[in-house]
Amino acid sequence: MIELIKKPNIDFLGKRNIAFVISGIFMAIGILAIVQIATGKANLGIDFAGGTAVQLKFEKSVSLHDVRGALEGSGLRDFDLQDLPTENKILIRVKKTEQDLVHVSDAITTAISQKLPDYPYVVDATTVIGPKVGGRLRADAAKAIAVAVIGILIYVAFRFQFKFGVGATVATFHDVLAVLGIFYLLGREINLILVSALLTIAGYSLTDTVVVFDRIRENLKFRQKEGVETIINNSINEVLSRTIITSLTVLMTALSLFFFGGEVLHDFSLAIILGVIVGTYSSVFVASPIVLLWGGQKLFTKKK
Repeated sequence: MIELIKKPNIDFLGKRNIAFVISGIFMAIGILAIVQIATGKANLGIDFAGGTAVQLKFEKSVSLHDVRGALEGSGLRDFDLQDLPTENKILIRVKKTEQDLVHVSDAITTAISQKLPDYPYVVDATTVIGPKVGGRLRADAAKAIAVAVIGILIYVAFRFQFKFGVGATVATFHDVLAVLGIFYLLGREINLILVSALLTIAGYSLTDTVVVFDRIRENLKFRQKEGVETIINNSINEVLSRTIITSLTVLMTALSLFFFGGEVLHDFSLAIILGVIVGTYSSVFVASPIVLLWGGQKLFTKKK
């Protein structure tokens, strides 16, 4: 419906060596981040590092901004807030070392009582997440991402060919590692919200890649007089406008969440923004070149 670029003719595959170097750097940073996460040296969230969760039930509505100010004014750091406005409840999760866990609940209630005396409350529930539980959650998160990537390989191999499945899997793995590596370099918190974003990114990357692959498969059937590299390049150019429009649409939504969604959605939306950019790049400069290198002339199929 909307053709942003009229008949593009860009040699994407001719730039694959430069793209591979850039992608290799991002993947190396992502692998470093995984090592740091596994050893507990990254900026791990409460889910992975352990901490205390205290749920308070207020007699009247109170804003997260006021609660955050009260906790910060009392010297508390590394905490997350989540509100349940219909029940006037606020969940406060504080990341602390194991020896400090006992004192966190008292510190929270003291801070709220002193800084917000006009908002009576009761402690609804208190939960302690120990380091062992955090380690188990880290392992489960890694398994979830691994299962998603393997599922992508199986799906694309069945939907197209195994060669395409390898390209889609490498591109998805590349996107996950790149976003994880950027978060690690930025010192952002690694938590279950980020894992949710990474799985979302994997799905988006696959969708974008499949569109390119579908055009490549179609052209491989009916343009067999052209070389494989020419066919793949032309296929990418033919869906380029569609790829850009899709990416811009998702990017606009993610940017809205980033600027207007509040602090709770800040990291999630940032990960989605990075994932859209990296996923669009990988569909063109990672997945398709890998299909070319892996398959070569064997990509041609017999005409019916």
